[in-house]
Amino acid sequence: MDFLIKSGQNLKGVITVPGDKSISHRSIILSSLAAGTSKITGLLEGEDCLATIEVFRNMGIKIVKERGIYSVEGKGLRGLEDPEKPLDFGNSGTSIRLCSGILSAQSFESTLIGDSSLSSRPMQRIVEPLTAMGANITSKNGTLPIEISPTDSLKSINYSLPIASAQVKSCIMLSALYAEGVTTIEENVVTRDHTENMFKHFGIPLKMEDLEGKKRINLTSIDSINPTDIKICGDFSSASFFILAALICPKSELLIKNVGINKTRIGLLHALRHMGANIQLLNQTENIEPTADILVKSSNLKGIILNTNLVANMIDEMPVFFIAAALSEGITIVKDAKELRAKESDRLQAMAEALSSFGLKYDLEEDGIKIYGLGSTGILNSTNISSYGDHRIAMASAIASLRSDDKVRVLDCLNVNTSYPNFVDTCKEIGIDIKQS
Repeated sequence: MDFLIKSGQNLKGVITVPGDKSISHRSIILSSLAAGTSKITGLLEGEDCLATIEVFRNMGIKIVKERGIYSVEGKGLRGLEDPEKPLDFGNSGTSIRLCSGILSAQSFESTLIGDSSLSSRPMQRIVEPLTAMGANITSKNGTLPIEISPTDSLKSINYSLPIASAQVKSCIMLSALYAEGVTTIEENVVTRDHTENMFKHFGIPLKMEDLEGKKRINLTSIDSINPTDIKICGDFSSASFFILAALICPKSELLIKNVGINKTRIGLLHALRHMGANIQLLNQTENIEPTADILVKSSNLKGIILNTNLVANMIDEMPVFFIAAALSEGITIVKDAKELRAKESDRLQAMAEALSSFGLKYDLEEDGIKIYGLGSTGILNSTNISSYGDHRIAMASAIASLRSDDKVRVLDCLNVNTSYPNFVDTCKEIGIDIKQS
């Protein structure tokens, strides 16, 4: 499936975006491990989260949807059943890495697989700490499939994260619920804390310390998790595409309702404001996660040297940031972003190629990029853009097309369904001329 997008301006409207993908995964996972029924409102029904649901159904968990609310009948920490076939996680790196921590403690064997994109992504980063905890886990040359066999018991570890990865951290946190002793995880760079927030919401005890800019998490094994009800806020990563649209299109103003503004997720917001973006947070509230309505108006942006401390917390929004940089005045420099090469695609290379097709000049490096912006009145080439089957490349390129001299075709966009199945509908709602073909 391709997107065909015409240039546009004067975008207006009040919109909502799908439920937060990170919180949706964790809601399904923890509800399945709870002893009783939890109800989830606002779950993202993208392919990634549906794959997580199917994985737990294949392990005996009853998950049903009624009037938009998902009921999950959890069977306890050790109540999962032996699956009859390999567990297929589709395209979801989050789910497969988190679930590896749980499956390492179960009494049955499991094989974890995914689609071609997920099968090329690095898994040794979870195999190593889980092996140190006593798990019988192997990967195929550091990638999928993952094979897990039962172990007598998991033991606690002290682990300093070698890379800034919320997925690796969360994998260890989940395995720690089964491990003997106190597990300590130390972050040198603070990453997304959705798992910590969800643990608190489910009443799972954990101790957190801030040590001179580092974060330390201490966890012990538990006997059970109490079920709870969950209301999921809008996904900031999904909102970021429409924040970008309003910023780069003349005469535009959008209000995006009930979006999660977790401080470990809104690095893009800080970066865009530093570039001169007119973005306001309204009606801020606290639930499991802090939320707000986001008001965005057309802005003249300026290039910046991106604060490297923000990179880990805007890794999914970096394609959006690259497009903002392309339409800014001056030069934007990004460093310490090598993790972009290990996402659904090599996002540094893929976005560099998209920028080139749009007519941008850049200097690509192993861990970053320098982008020479066209300015707020710059016009991008009408062209064909390869998304490399990466949903975030596809959506960022589609929004960039609004500033083309005519129309742009973005190729291979079916993977948008993994995170934002109604993306095209939301685009049309605010006046974007977009077609699927």
